[in-house]
Amino acid sequence: MDNYAAHKHANVKAWLAENPRFKVHFTPTHASWMNLVEVWFGIVERQAIRRGVFTSVKDLNAKIRAFIDGWNHRSHPFVWTKTADEVLKKANRKKTSNADH
Repeated sequence: MDNYAAHKHANVKAWLAENPRFKVHFTPTHASWMNLVEVWFGIVERQAIRRGVFTSVKDLNAKIRAFIDGWNHRSHPFVWTKTADEVLKKANRKKTSNADH
């Protein structure tokens, strides 16, 4: 997980305490591959959902699927904008955030 505040909410902590088979590993702030997942969902939201008109959940799902199919047809990879050295320099800092966990 990244260090997003919702991951530290009392409900999340309680659930994790009740489910010890799940082990949480926090990544350095802004160094997670999840950032690219968030970018992807942002693209879907901006290009397929925002200002859309959906008559049902099935309609919404169909429009998202059509967007994904088109995206895959035009497929192009995400490209990192920082070098490995820049990412590692940030990841190797002693303190990555003010996370208390």
